Amino acid sequence: MKSISVRFLLVTILFFTLFQAKSQSDIYRWADEVEQLKRVDQLPMYRHNQLIEQESSWDRTHGNDDGFSGEYSYIRKEDGHLVLAEFEGPGVLNRFWTPTPTEDTLAFYFDGENTPRLRIKFMDLFSGEVYPFTKPVVGNEIGGYYSYIPIPFKKSLKIVFEGEHVMFHQIQYRYMPGVNVESWTGQFNELDKQLLSEVNVLWSDISPTVNNYTSGISSDIKNQEKTFLIQPGEEVTFFESAQGGRIVGFDIDGGTSFEGLNKDVILSAIWDNEDVEAIYSPVADFFGYAFGKPAMRSIVMGRHGTINYSYLPMPYDRSAEMKLIYKKREGVQQNPITVTTKVYYNNNSRNATDEGKLYTVWRREIPEIGEFYTFLDTKGKGHFVGTVHHAQGLRPGMTLFWEGDDTTYVDGKMLLHGTGSEDYYNGGWYAILDRWDRGISMPIHGSLDYSLPMGRTGAYRFFLSDKMPFEKEIYHGMEHGEVGNDFPVDYATVAFYYGSEPLKGRMEPTEDLREVYLPKRHTFFPQLMEITLERGIQVIFGRGLAMTSFGKGAVRIMLNDVPEGKYKVMLNYHETPKGADFQIWQRQNRLTDWISTKASKDSYTENVYVGDIQLTSQTNSITIHVQDNGDATLFELTLITLERIE
Repeated sequence: MKSISVRFLLVTILFFTLFQAKSQSDIYRWADEVEQLKRVDQLPMYRHNQLIEQESSWDRTHGNDDGFSGEYSYIRKEDGHLVLAEFEGPGVLNRFWTPTPTEDTLAFYFDGENTPRLRIKFMDLFSGEVYPFTKPVVGNEIGGYYSYIPIPFKKSLKIVFEGEHVMFHQIQYRYMPGVNVESWTGQFNELDKQLLSEVNVLWSDISPTVNNYTSGISSDIKNQEKTFLIQPGEEVTFFESAQGGRIVGFDIDGGTSFEGLNKDVILSAIWDNEDVEAIYSPVADFFGYAFGKPAMRSIVMGRHGTINYSYLPMPYDRSAEMKLIYKKREGVQQNPITVTTKVYYNNNSRNATDEGKLYTVWRREIPEIGEFYTFLDTKGKGHFVGTVHHAQGLRPGMTLFWEGDDTTYVDGKMLLHGTGSEDYYNGGWYAILDRWDRGISMPIHGSLDYSLPMGRTGAYRFFLSDKMPFEKEIYHGMEHGEVGNDFPVDYATVAFYYGSEPLKGRMEPTEDLREVYLPKRHTFFPQLMEITLERGIQVIFGRGLAMTSFGKGAVRIMLNDVPEGKYKVMLNYHETPKGADFQIWQRQNRLTDWISTKASKDSYTENVYVGDIQLTSQTNSITIHVQDNGDATLFELTLITLERIE
């Protein structure tokens, strides 16, 4: 009896030890989510029955007050504070964005507790000064502050702003039903710290290679390299496989041949002999070129040097084919292109139960006034992982089309509503110095370009830990304009997603759709003018570019971005009792006599024609000479407009 009791006790101890080990291994921890920020090999994996949702400051009346007044920036007041979000668990907060952080405190309440486990200054979510909120997984650029440090919770999460006024924000989380999530503890062991350090190193790599992502099922890769000459009207297959496997990444080096105003080389990929290509896009759009020039340089896709790279894994069941297609253009001299391709692959075929195939949807459209622009509208199971977006306004002036919000419906329900187009791309404050004012590449998001004279911009964002799952269908789109989709635009996009169902159709990149649009009217705003001063003048930025002369002086203004050609030049300026006289020159060529801006009272003068200029890369400027008119010494310039002469 004694031996049986001892044996029973040992078996019982072993059972509970194994049970405890298994239950511990089933816990979803902070580190499991951090790992998703570097494990790109796991990007094709489905998140079964999980949902991404977002709380944001969007204007519920569908106006444009998406945070300016703060009216929609909290869900309720509580004990004198503002509750920004309240999420049901189990889940994890994936992304926190704002362009308006403050020194006020954020308090994070977990699982119904009365005391916050995490209290942090709003700004320190992004500053990189408080662990584990470390750069570049948190940071700020192009006008927006972002954090991708995960905050997991078992039952619930309430976020409270302990200040009086909060403006713009987007707080994105993932609902994980049935998952044993361990709530945020604020304690990090050495393995946790090492993992976060590895993510920071990866996100800091501005020249990524496929070796960054050869782990897990993407390991043990082979390399297939091919160099070939492709002529207009030809297509060349550069990778073929007649068995299941996955492409871990690929490089395409065509020198500078994919640059320019005509995007005539198409990238094509077909998985498993499907009827419609899984990828069918101009190379330039796919790799995030901006209106003819290389721009995107993310950790997973873009161009560095002359190499165009993509490291999004592409699993397939039975076969794969990738090719370049050089579309012939009538009446245009097209040169043959020498291309070197490298495809990195292995024979680990897709697990159809747990993985989707990569599909991309290229579209270019001038959406109807009042209608959303659609990134993706598809059925089946899958998850959305990326957007590349080229945006051209069709009305000269300020780029107000970029006020449009993104909206996402998953399985028939709206789950995400944004606060502005640059906000969706983790930016903010377009047309403001050192915010959204030029092309800037970040690890998984960025601005492709920004030009007020050309009335255009562009952006990209890839979704790693925050990929957006859907079980049956997804609609993902963007507004254009402040209210009611009222700004005429020309949008071209590539949407990236993993899915269970083949594409049913695609848009054909016709000759017209492969051309970069060039507007005929260009407006230069003072806040982004590039100027050089001559002695005898002082310039400040007020209600325009205010030039004060000390006798006589001059200001040269660069007319960058605008294509070469002949243009009419028109000015907008203020006339005031302090108004000085001005002349317009183009280098040594005088365009006008002295023009007085002195008047008995303030008035505003628009579209004053001052002459014609021939614009080239060597003559892309005008110079404004200013002289005193008695005691009147001020010239206030507000706009320069160029209008192409046919």
